[in-house]
Formats: sequence, C-alpha cells, structure tokens
Amino acid sequence: MHPSPSSFQTNSLLKFLSLLVVAVFVSPLYAQDAEKRIDMVPMRDGVRLATNIYLPEGDGPWPTVLTRTPYNKNGADRSAARYNEHGYVLVSQDVRGRYESEGEDQPFEVDMPDGYDTVEWIAAEDFSNGKVGIFGTSAPGITSNLAAASAPPHLTAAYVTVAPDSLFYRSRFVGGVFKESHSGGWLRGQGISEERIAAYKARAVLDQGWIDTDFLFHRQNVEIPIYNVGGWHDIYAEGSLYNYQYLQNEGNEKARGKQKIFMGAFGHGAIEGDLSYPDSGAITGDIEQQLRWWDYWLKGEDNGIMDEPPVSFYMMASARKGEQSAKNRTIHSDTWPPVHEKTRFYLQPGMTISTSVPTADSASSSYRFDPANPVGTVGGQNLGRDVGPRDQREIGERQDYLRFQTPVLQEDVVVAGHIDMELFVSTDALDTDYVVKLVDIYPDGYEALILDYPIRTRFRNGQEADDVAMMNPGNIEKLLINMWSTAQTFEAGHRIGIHVTSSNYPRFAVNPNNGAALDDLDTPAKIANNTIYYDAQHPSAIILPIVTEEL
Repeated sequence: MHPSPSSFQTNSLLKFLSLLVVAVFVSPLYAQDAEKRIDMVPMRDGVRLATNIYLPEGDGPWPTVLTRTPYNKNGADRSAARYNEHGYVLVSQDVRGRYESEGEDQPFEVDMPDGYDTVEWIAAEDFSNGKVGIFGTSAPGITSNLAAASAPPHLTAAYVTVAPDSLFYRSRFVGGVFKESHSGGWLRGQGISEERIAAYKARAVLDQGWIDTDFLFHRQNVEIPIYNVGGWHDIYAEGSLYNYQYLQNEGNEKARGKQKIFMGAFGHGAIEGDLSYPDSGAITGDIEQQLRWWDYWLKGEDNGIMDEPPVSFYMMASARKGEQSAKNRTIHSDTWPPVHEKTRFYLQPGMTISTSVPTADSASSSYRFDPANPVGTVGGQNLGRDVGPRDQREIGERQDYLRFQTPVLQEDVVVAGHIDMELFVSTDALDTDYVVKLVDIYPDGYEALILDYPIRTRFRNGQEADDVAMMNPGNIEKLLINMWSTAQTFEAGHRIGIHVTSSNYPRFAVNPNNGAALDDLDTPAKIANNTIYYDAQHPSAIILPIVTEEL
C-alpha cells in the first residue's frame, strides 16, 4: 500500500523549511541588521497586520519596496540594508493569521484586499514619496501578484519570482490531479489541518470561491510593469510564462508592452540527479537586476533596462556533471516563444517514436494500474526536494510503465515553447489517470526527466462543472494532456523518450479508479486495466515546438 498523506508529513515539512530559507533570503546577506520599526497596519475589516519598516538614513520621503510573507516578516532583517543603501524603504509584512499578524490564516484567499490596503497605507505615510513596488519569491510572489490584481493606485511596479498564474484552479490541480507533495505538503507545513486539506483536494472543479480569489480571474486588472522570474524545473514554470505572455500581449492597456521575463534552468530547491546547468540563474533572481527595475520605475532613472529585449531564457542541453555542453546558454529575445514549427512525434509499434504517422492497422499496449502500488516519483518540478532531471531508470522495469524512444538523433532537435500530448486510450474504469513524461535519453542510457504531467480522465474536457464526465469502459478516447513548456536541445547522439503510465506518487495524488466523488474517501479503490493506442486510426503523439530560426 502506498503511504498515506499523513505518513510523509515529515518530508513535507522539510520541503517547507527549504522553501522558507529560499523565500527569506531575497538578497545577499549583510553582516549588520538594519534598524526597523514595527507597526500594526489596519485592514479594511479592522484586522491588523504586523509590519516591519526599514528606513534609510537621512531625510525622506523615499520610494518603498514591499514584501508580504507567510514565512515571518523578520526574515527581511538581514536583507534590508541592501535596499536601504540603494535609497529604498523596505517594508516586510506577516500576512493575515501568520506569526505576529491578527486574523485567520486563509492562505492566499484574502491577499487581494490586504495587499491593496497595505500599499495604500504605505503611500499615506510620511516616509513614502507615493511610489511603491512589491516583490517576492514563491508565496511572497503570489501575494505580490494578488496585490497587483487589486490595482492599488500607488502600486508602481512589481518583481515576481516563481509564482503561478492560477494557484488554486490550475496549479494546485494539474489536469485535474491534486499535487500531493507540493500543495498538500505545503499546506501541512503551514499548519493546515488534514480536514481542511481534504476539503481543498475535493475542489478540483472550478467554483465561485476560486473565481473570487484566484489571480487568473483578476489579472486583467493589473496596471503595472512586472518582471517575472521563473525556472524550467520549478513548480510554477508555466505560470511565470503565462503571466508574462498575458500581461505583455493581452493584459490591461496600462500594462501591455511593459513586462519582462527571465526563465532559468533551476527548480524550487536544489536540482538533484547527475545534471548541472552552468550559469543557470537562481530561484531568488538577480538582486542587481531587481534594483535596476526599481531604479527605472520607482526613481525614474533611464538605465536602459527597458531598451533590452523583454525575454531572456535559458536553453538547456546536454548537462552531465563535468561534461556540460556549450549549447547550455541564456538567449535574449523580443518574443516568447521563438519562431517554431509544431511537430508531432508519434508513438510506434516496437516502443519507438518517429515523425511519421503510424501505419499499423492495430497497435496498443495495456497494463494494470493498481492504486495500492503506484509508480514512485523520481525528480520533476517538485517543492524543495527531489527536484529536477533525475534518471528515470531508477523507477525500474514495471508492467505499468511504458517507455518509447526515438532512434539515436543524427542532428540536434531544438525545442522551445508549449508542449501537448495527444494520447488515445481506453480503460475498464469509470475514472483513471494517465501520466506522460518527456525524457532526454543520453548515450549511456541516463533518462533525464524534462517534463511530466497527468490528466484525470473525468476532467478530460475541462474542470468546470459541466465538463466533468466519466469514461465509457472499453471506448477509445483521445486525451489532450497539457505538458507545460520548456527550452531544451536534444543533442545529436541522444534520443527523445516518452514514458506513459498512470501514477507518479507523491508528486500527484493517486486515482482510486472507482469514479467516486472527490470527497468520498470510503469507496474502495479498484485496479484499472488501461490501454494506450498508436496505430493509423489512433495516432498518439507528443507535439514539440521545433525551433526554426537561429538562436
């Protein structure tokens, strides 16, 4: 039997503490703490939030940078001097219900009004010149986006590192599958009860509560320039890209054309496995770049930052430790994604992959998916631990784990952009999961995980209430799996791998295959007999954006 969520609380707490360390130290450490004053800032409903104010020496008023955190506002003590010396007031606040702040802890559900009230409180203080920036990494990045979505009049710019476009609806659930070790583990680390976590897990269907509180449904109100920093192996990689693309190209007219993004080759914690990307960036971003951003938008200094290309991204390539390819590099561009051609790589009989449409009249593979014996997580876009392109050979040979691969590549295949998987399947269950992995297979067989994403079949048409539909046992259906995005050069001599299974635990919650309601924990799980198809009538394929211009 796979472990219950409560049995890995210790690991989840360690992941949370790892994230805490990352989030607190947002800039290089200084030997001496900055002096601060502490205020209890009133919100519109009378709840007061504990707030540190770090003032520069001399007479103000000054521009102010704000961070709002569930990880203890005092973490800013050791980074305040950097901002003060550069002429900024730093304000660090405990979000509602955390540490010294009053109120009930409702993670990210009240951060739009609380962010608005805090920004406007700052602007009315004597130390403020009326220009306020907001920043943060991970959870403080989420609170920054939510504050921006409330459109406070004095919020001038933001610098957001690794934050999703949709925390609840599209990030906590991916393809309708709950991210157990990430979301469940983080909530446990925040002291959220198992009862409340179970209630969260049952809310995979879009509801009014998510609409009222999720950034996705309010981002059109963002009126400011935001510098987004994301990582290809990060838990919020797609969110960083989506936020940039929407605000830059489709967002509020006050925000369009003023956005920037950097996508590095890092994760939400130290990358594990035998790969290491040189000069790949860091989860906290570049403090010098952040200060340039503030200088331009909060001080009006024409330092050239807005004359530079708005997009910078790291192109990953062969990166075995000690043998990294020179094709690993940062690319600067006016657009994301680069010019590309969407190319289907088809699963084929013989467990191969090619760009030719399969011609077999009948070809399929079947396996038994037992929820009591799920495939274990080995790397991926995880939180704090087990992060990055680990070797999938560690999973071993299993009847419920299918490996397809191309022949050895004769030339580089350069991929940059969004990826989807079209997968034809059938099952004898009312509801089950399918998981697809994109893998870079090295000449010695190392199976470096690039992306891995699931779909819960009841959500194959979407996550709105009217979309939910159980499977018709035995019927063949086409699934479209959102594989997120990457920038990866599959080098000559390597192979491209596609792995298919039905579980990846504890990264994703295990489907009991019983078709029961999501809040029904009593109906017994069942074994599902699952089949994938790859013949002329059912051409399963991954759709890769192959770059067609010189980068």
